[in-house]
Amino acid sequence: MRRLMDGVRRFREQQFPERSALFKGLATSQDPHTLFIACADSRIVPELITQTEPGELFVCRNIGNIVPAYGEMMGGVSAVVEFACVGLEVTDIVVCGHSDCGAMRMLLAPDGEITKRMPTVGSWLRNAHAARSVVAATQPDLQGDSLVQALVEQNVRTQLAHLKTHPAVAARLATGGLTLHGWVYGIGTGSISALDGEDGRLVPLDQIV
Repeated sequence: MRRLMDGVRRFREQQFPERSALFKGLATSQDPHTLFIACADSRIVPELITQTEPGELFVCRNIGNIVPAYGEMMGGVSAVVEFACVGLEVTDIVVCGHSDCGAMRMLLAPDGEITKRMPTVGSWLRNAHAARSVVAATQPDLQGDSLVQALVEQNVRTQLAHLKTHPAVAARLATGGLTLHGWVYGIGTGSISALDGEDGRLVPLDQIV
């Protein structure tokens, strides 16, 4: 806790004064351009990865960067998606998975001891079962870290498909006001791969933009 308190003190004394104009403008309104859906993993910091300022990203973080299909688990994530699309009119949504994802490891071990001790997490991960089925059917020989990475990547595709079932998203997609993006972040390399819109392959981000 002391570390957090020291950080708050440095922010107030150093960074806040340097950006006072920015925070003054943000004090009464926000106008983010992107909804960024990421895992709650402590190693993932969306603003650091994207080098964005306060006010640019509307961030939703949860176990496994999951978006339940509309009507399946109405709750926080669904509310965030709706607010971002209708209330804030973001132009882009990014679903960002990451390497070494603990949620995907748990998904691969439904009968494991740690999974049994986390029934709420296990229930939440039902929203990624389709990704597990796709990987098992299309890449049955994968094991270990390669299997986890394949599941990380397929989970991003699955959650993008779930996003399209949300009425607020569907409406904005139909009018051309919204674009969906799938990213995978490599923790150890700092790399970002993105889904190519044409065939769903993952390619280095700079090859798309």
